[in-house]
Amino acid sequence: MGWSGSNHAQRESDSNKGVTRREALAFAALGLVAVVPGRARAAGLEGQLTWGVHISLAPTWFDPAETPGIITPFMVLYVLHDAVVKPMPGNPLAPCLAQSFSASEDHLVYEFVLRNNAKFHNGDPVTAEDVKFSFERYRGTSHDLMKERMASVEAVDPQRVRFTLKKPWTDFRTFYASATGAGWIVPKKYVEQVGVDGFKKAPIGAGPYKFVSFTPGVELVLEAFEGYWRKTPSVKRIVLRSIPDEATRLAALKRGEVDIAYSIRGELAEELQRTPGLSLKSALGGTQWIYFPDQWDPKSPWHDERVRRAVNLAIDRKTINEALTLGRSLLSNSIIPVNFEYHWQAPAPVYDPAKARQLLAEAGYPKGFDAGDFSCDSSYANVGEAILDNLQAVGIRVRLRPMERAAYVKAYSEKTLKNIVWGGSGAFGNAATRLEAFVVKGGTYVYGSYPDLDELFQQQAVELDPQRREATLHKMQQLVCERAIYAPIWQLGFINGVGPRVGESAFGRIAGFSYTAPYEDITIKGS
Repeated sequence: MGWSGSNHAQRESDSNKGVTRREALAFAALGLVAVVPGRARAAGLEGQLTWGVHISLAPTWFDPAETPGIITPFMVLYVLHDAVVKPMPGNPLAPCLAQSFSASEDHLVYEFVLRNNAKFHNGDPVTAEDVKFSFERYRGTSHDLMKERMASVEAVDPQRVRFTLKKPWTDFRTFYASATGAGWIVPKKYVEQVGVDGFKKAPIGAGPYKFVSFTPGVELVLEAFEGYWRKTPSVKRIVLRSIPDEATRLAALKRGEVDIAYSIRGELAEELQRTPGLSLKSALGGTQWIYFPDQWDPKSPWHDERVRRAVNLAIDRKTINEALTLGRSLLSNSIIPVNFEYHWQAPAPVYDPAKARQLLAEAGYPKGFDAGDFSCDSSYANVGEAILDNLQAVGIRVRLRPMERAAYVKAYSEKTLKNIVWGGSGAFGNAATRLEAFVVKGGTYVYGSYPDLDELFQQQAVELDPQRREATLHKMQQLVCERAIYAPIWQLGFINGVGPRVGESAFGRIAGFSYTAPYEDITIKGS
């Protein structure tokens, strides 16, 4: 996305003092206008905090109905919207818009009782009709799975909604309230009045902050919602500003133009640690990996398990971890985070480039091969470059293809990417939700599947005995590992910078969540 808004661009270009040549070149390369000291004062407005975010914000993330199986949209959902039940500090399934919820003993009926004081930003009460409407319009990850299992959704009365399933499903609450955006609520009357496109242009939610303005490629501005049921936020105004370049984000933080900067890695993270007045905050987030979407094509090199195993052995995870995330990432041989329920502890990953070359030779590639594009999220291009170097060292020649995040996620989910793909997910859930989205037939990011894994997934879904269910999910994870369906890298240690004006930054308060939340708990020092 490019920058837009002539008035904003004019203000930005009125002065450009204090911008180093390196920063100016970084902005020019990205097609951006340099942030200037005039904006630095804006970050310090009384009652306002400004974030430097590592991606270009996309309007699709304003609408919970479109939430894919990644964590990025929740950066916006937690500030603008609210859910019936959602992960909160100390509780992965905390009642929010619902004051309570219950399940029948046979796991067929789930009821949620809504709070009397929950309101949307336009003053309308949150009702059971809004909950029913939000679920029925949901079309994000796990949409088909949830809809095919649902017998009915009823607004029993204005404060009570009932979900009735066709067959027992112990994971309904996890899928509804944690792993997807299906439980995040939008106002039925307003959405029907303005339509989907109108809603994205001026979203109304029930969260701690209400929408003020959005300039594509530039920033999202929000103001505290005094009627928020949990508490009135103490920070009166929040600005999420897109600054895709890492060096530029750190420079903006050092100059006081932003108060919080997401995703600072490598030498820049070390520089952050040395800078007086700034603090480094890290959170253990989601898992990241390499995916082989062509492994089901008999004509592709990736069809041979030995080639996929060679990639696993070629990656020097320890060195990349120390260089880029200061050793804060957790090296992993699984796409399932260690904090997830039903996680299976895979064998530790091994770095053995000699063995990798041997496997390639056995597979018929003694001189390696040209592997085409290595598609990745541009915000992780520096990780991609390090992995590219490792692969080329054993003879797998690839070209890095960085993509802006919204376009990358769209291409990944529409299954148009080829060769090898950098992947990852910080989405909430458990082992079953992660396997559903990334391993099992029909999953949002599944390019092909294995019939025995699909069958095991169906078995565990209806298993009511927790131990037997865990054994089945462990078996699935073991097979994913043995077949090298993925080359897992790590559970990411997500490093961020915090400026001197911030009191409580809210990093790490919600288990497995990389970003700041809950936003209503964030404070400005001295206020």
